[in-house]
Amino acid sequence: MQAKITAHPRFIRACIDDRLYGAFIEHLGRAVYGGIYEPGHASADGNGFRTDVLELVREIGAPVVRYPGGNFVSAYDWEDGIGPIEQRPTRLDLAWHTRESNEVGIHEFADWCDAANMDMMLAVNLGSRGIDAARNLVEYVNHPGGSYWSDRRIANGRAEPWDVKLWCLGNEMDGPWQIGHKTADEYGHLANETAKALRAFDPSLELVACGSSNAEMPSYPEWEATVLDRCYESVDYISLHMYFTNYADDLIDYLALSEKMDRYIGAVAGVIDYIKAKKRTRHQVAICFDEWNVWYHSTEQDKQVVAGANWPFAPPLLEDIYNFEDALLIGCVLNTLIRRADRVKIACIAQLVNVIAPIMTETGGRAWCQTIFYPYYFAARYGRGAVLDLDVDVPCHDTVHEKQVPALDISGVYNADAGTVAFFAVNRSPDDTLSLDIDMAGFGAASLIEHQILRHTDTKAVNTADRPEEVAPVRGEGISCSRTRVTGPIEPLSYHLIRIEVG
Repeated sequence: MQAKITAHPRFIRACIDDRLYGAFIEHLGRAVYGGIYEPGHASADGNGFRTDVLELVREIGAPVVRYPGGNFVSAYDWEDGIGPIEQRPTRLDLAWHTRESNEVGIHEFADWCDAANMDMMLAVNLGSRGIDAARNLVEYVNHPGGSYWSDRRIANGRAEPWDVKLWCLGNEMDGPWQIGHKTADEYGHLANETAKALRAFDPSLELVACGSSNAEMPSYPEWEATVLDRCYESVDYISLHMYFTNYADDLIDYLALSEKMDRYIGAVAGVIDYIKAKKRTRHQVAICFDEWNVWYHSTEQDKQVVAGANWPFAPPLLEDIYNFEDALLIGCVLNTLIRRADRVKIACIAQLVNVIAPIMTETGGRAWCQTIFYPYYFAARYGRGAVLDLDVDVPCHDTVHEKQVPALDISGVYNADAGTVAFFAVNRSPDDTLSLDIDMAGFGAASLIEHQILRHTDTKAVNTADRPEEVAPVRGEGISCSRTRVTGPIEPLSYHLIRIEVG
C-alpha cells in the first residue's frame, strides 16, 4: 500500500493567515465560569483566571478567540458586563436556559486574552438588538477617549482602547432557534447597514457576515447568495459552521466527514465568486469558518438541562468527552482547512475550554488535555507559512456517504523563514499500513527534525483527569529522511506530525 507524495516549493496553494487556528469561547455551560474563570481555585491569579488553564491555552498558541457567542450573543446586552462587578445584573440566558451573572464582561475577557496572548474577535448582537448597540460597543472598545462610551470605558478602569479589528455581525441568523432570527433579505440588509455604521467609525475594521449555520439548512446555499447580494462590498468574510457526529458508530464513514466539509467550502466559495462577478467588483470576500468541531457525545444529557424548569448557573453543558477516533477526524478537518487556506482565512475551533473543547477542567480541581488537543496543537504551532500544493497518489476507498476517499489524508506547510516543512498526515485505514514516500527534491537537501505519532489500540479510548495521557503523542520511529526523500511506515488509524528541515 504505497502513498507517494511530491512536494515542491514552487507549487504553493496559498499563504496561511495565522488566524486559521483561532478558537471560540461563549458564555455557555462551564466555558467561562469554572473554565477560564474561577476565583476560588487554587491556581487562580489576581483576576480570578485559572493559570493551569492559561498554561494549556498558551501552549496551543492560537492567535485569536471569538467571543461572547454563539447563540448567547443574540440576546446579550453588552452593557451588563461593564462597571463594578457587584453592581452588574444577573440575567436569564434564553439560548441555553441558564443564569448569567455577568461577572465576566469585556474588561475581564480582554484581560484574559492578554494573559493568553490572543486577540479578541468580538460578536455584536443583531438578534434582539441592532445598529445602535453595535456602534456603541465598538466606540466603547476602540475609541481613545473624549466621547460618551469611550469615557465610560476609561471610568471603568481601562484608559487605552483595545483596538479590536475583527467583528462578527451577529450569529447564525438563518437559524429559527436564534433569538431575533431573520430572513436572508432582512439579515443581509441589517448586516449591510451595521457594516456601514461601523466603517463610518473605522474603515479598517474586518467584518464577518453570517453564512448558513450548517450545510443541511433548507435555505443553504441560497442564504449565502442573498445575504452577500445585499452586503458584499460592506463585509470581508462570510461565516461557515459545521459539527461532526458519529451516531451510526461507523468509523470509516466518520473519518470521511472532512470530505463533506471540503465540498461545503467549495460551494460557498462558488457563491462568493458568483456574487463578486455579478457586482463587477474587485473586492474579495473570504470565508471565516468560525465554528467547527465534533459534537454529539453530550447531546442527550444537554437536552435535559436546556428543557428543565430551573435556570442553573454554569451547569455542565456540551461537555463532550472525546475519544481517539475523534482526534483522527480533527486531524482530517485541520488538513482540510489548511488545504483550503486560499479561501478560508479565519477559523475557530468551537470551543476552547469544557464546552466541546480540547481542554477540560474539574470545578475546583484539575485541568487536562482531551484527545483532540494534540492535532490542534500541532497544526497551530507548526502549520504557519505557505500551503504546499502536494501531488498525492494514495489508495482510496468508498464509504457509506463518500466515494474515493484517500486512505492517507495529508497536508504540507512550508515555512520559508524557518526553513522547515511540516506534514500532517492521518491514515484513515483501519487495517493497512501505508508505505510513505515523499519526494522533496525541489527543496534540496533535507533532514528530519521530529516525528510525532498519535495512536491507540482502542479507538474509543479517552483522556480523563485520572489518566490525562491515555491518548497522547509519542516520538515516532521508522520515518527517515535521506537527502531528498522522506520514507517510512504510516500505521493504520494513526495521526502523524513530520517536520523536515530544508536548506
